[in-house]
Amino acid sequence: MRIVVSCQQSCRQHPIPAYEFWRPYFVHGLAEAGHEVLEVPGVDWAEGLVHPPGAALDLWRERTWQTVVAFVRAECRDRPVDLFLSYLYPAQIEVGAIRDLQSMGIPCVNFFCDNVREFRAVPAEYRAFALHWVPEFEALQMYRGAGLAHVHAPMPCWIPQNLRSVAAAETEPPTFVGSADILRRDLFSRAAQAGAKFTVRGAGWSDERDDGATAPRRRRPSAVVANQIALVRSHGFGALLRKAESWILPMRPAPLPPSSIGTAPASESEYFRITREAAVCLGVNRVPTARNSNLHPLRYSRLRDIEAPMLGACYLTEWTEGLECLYEIGTEIEAYRTAEELSAKLGELASDPKRRRAMRGRAQRRALDEHCLARSIARIGQRLGLSAGTMGPSMA
Repeated sequence: MRIVVSCQQSCRQHPIPAYEFWRPYFVHGLAEAGHEVLEVPGVDWAEGLVHPPGAALDLWRERTWQTVVAFVRAECRDRPVDLFLSYLYPAQIEVGAIRDLQSMGIPCVNFFCDNVREFRAVPAEYRAFALHWVPEFEALQMYRGAGLAHVHAPMPCWIPQNLRSVAAAETEPPTFVGSADILRRDLFSRAAQAGAKFTVRGAGWSDERDDGATAPRRRRPSAVVANQIALVRSHGFGALLRKAESWILPMRPAPLPPSSIGTAPASESEYFRITREAAVCLGVNRVPTARNSNLHPLRYSRLRDIEAPMLGACYLTEWTEGLECLYEIGTEIEAYRTAEELSAKLGELASDPKRRRAMRGRAQRRALDEHCLARSIARIGQRLGLSAGTMGPSMA
């Protein structure tokens, strides 16, 4: 298939977190599956995440989508375009342009990976798409309830060929790689108190501040009221109750031992190395959000649940609904529900190198074969009746 891909490509660096890795995942994964990838020259998709609502965002949308539609029309004069595949937030979408593309006979499919964190209901802007790629098990009911066509498929992930084998040696202790937040601090401090031995590597871990337990900055009453109104509009009145619960019963995690805090990976290649060569790679699926209190956090399967097994990690992650549909728990990956269970299962894995080795190979084969982007795009093609689309090989 010839696929136009919009996956947060940018023309320059933007002050927004973690968006640059999506392009290689989509572009290389689709190309490896035998598809022709088309990117709209000169379009900075990530810029649409920088502007707040207003004139600048409106201008960006108008300029961007005019360029996209003109590019696609020109491409269609040479050869048909089969699919428009995007990863777009609601504010980035111009509904009229999506309709224009689909009027050319090009189905538009949108992937979004944080539905349950960002939305209470499917955004109105998403209704223009022919199909929705929904990775979170917990978000399926949201799309069913909205009556929107959707495909439940894993997070899109691609890793280089040279990393598709189990590492020869374990050079790192059990490790979590990621930035600190209040929920992760609480989880790992409780696990350490239960006897777990591990290292955390990422931004913020060496900072002893409490991520929310510190006294709030004094603000004008009008600003406080405006913020609470915005919170209710985005997340409902329940968000105020959950925020009050966090004020009344704040989390105050004990600090981790200094010996448990390592340096953050300096590069993507270092991150890959640590993930592959850690005796156990730890995953965390709880996330801070206004939709849930810190005492009852939101949990859903994250990208690392695909990426770490693909890299050949011995993977121990936080249990969420749908995880058992991805892997056989206990033989391919392991999962925990509490800090105490994390400590217990980590101890079991740490004492059994043969089991760790076997889990690495089984999980990697499963992820590369069944959870690769080639398989997901083939399912999307079948759902849309794109018979000319290639099925594509697995990554194994």
